[in-house]
Amino acid sequence: MEIEKHIKTITPAPAAVESHLSKPKNIWKKIVQQKTLILMSFPFLIWLFIFKYLPLWGWTIAFQDYRPGLPFSEQEWVGWKHFRFLFQDEAFFRVLRNTLAMSIINLVLGFVTAITLAILLNELRNGKFKRIVQTISYMPHFLSWVVAASIISYALSLENGIVNIVLQKLHVIDEPILWLGVGEYFWGIIGASEVWKNLGWNTIIYLAAIAMIDPEQYEAAEIDGASRLQRIFYITLPSLKPTIVILLIMNLGNILETGFEPQYLLGNPMNLDYSENLDIFVLKYGIAMGNFALATAAGIFKTVVSFIFLFSANYIAKRLGQARLF
Repeated sequence: MEIEKHIKTITPAPAAVESHLSKPKNIWKKIVQQKTLILMSFPFLIWLFIFKYLPLWGWTIAFQDYRPGLPFSEQEWVGWKHFRFLFQDEAFFRVLRNTLAMSIINLVLGFVTAITLAILLNELRNGKFKRIVQTISYMPHFLSWVVAASIISYALSLENGIVNIVLQKLHVIDEPILWLGVGEYFWGIIGASEVWKNLGWNTIIYLAAIAMIDPEQYEAAEIDGASRLQRIFYITLPSLKPTIVILLIMNLGNILETGFEPQYLLGNPMNLDYSENLDIFVLKYGIAMGNFALATAAGIFKTVVSFIFLFSANYIAKRLGQARLF
């Protein structure tokens, strides 16, 4: 009797076996049902493989004293030489500091301003005025950084710059300031420029998330006597939390991607110690000087750091029970 009981405990029930066997059938059934969607995804997968995964073969350059024109078999392998050079170079740590500082400033200002503007736009009751504000806030996003940098440079110019004129009229400063000539001001200028250019565009996803909130929640809160500010804090912001967390994880994965054009166009020898970031470092000391191995090593470093931040942020969100990417 004891043996029979033991056999029963280790033998799966027929329903469980049938369910396990039916899983492959269900998968193939879903594939057949969704064959059109799968076929539509093939061009994207081919593009992804050719342009994103196939070039990873080029990472081998970072471990060579790469010389263009020589066959792969004749390249000299040097191991971690270029990585050691990066981590022993003071210029690399300076540009890493600049990259992280500008990225964090852009991240904080971007989130705070976009969420605030989205909530304010949602609270507007005049539809026409709301559309006008949205249109005006979207427009700078469609300007190229070449045009945007020219506008910013003119606004900050020593003579006839609107910023200096306004600050002098308000008696904040006594004489004009050469804003782009002082390195300590550069990070703030980049942060303000990014907000001006991308604020309206960044609000789109938050406005879409707010539109998905059940209006009955606002109606019930209003009946209970909640003020507009209380409805924002107790309904709107908690409902935006999953969207904010997902976007935060994605942005942390790009923590070393501060851009190239604004720093390159607004940078000059006077603010170089604060304007040079990793992308400019790669261009200046890697590609321009023909040291492709060093440029590749710096690119690998960026990718590894981005992976660490992305997976760490996603793991922390999972542990805290928040929305996550995967």
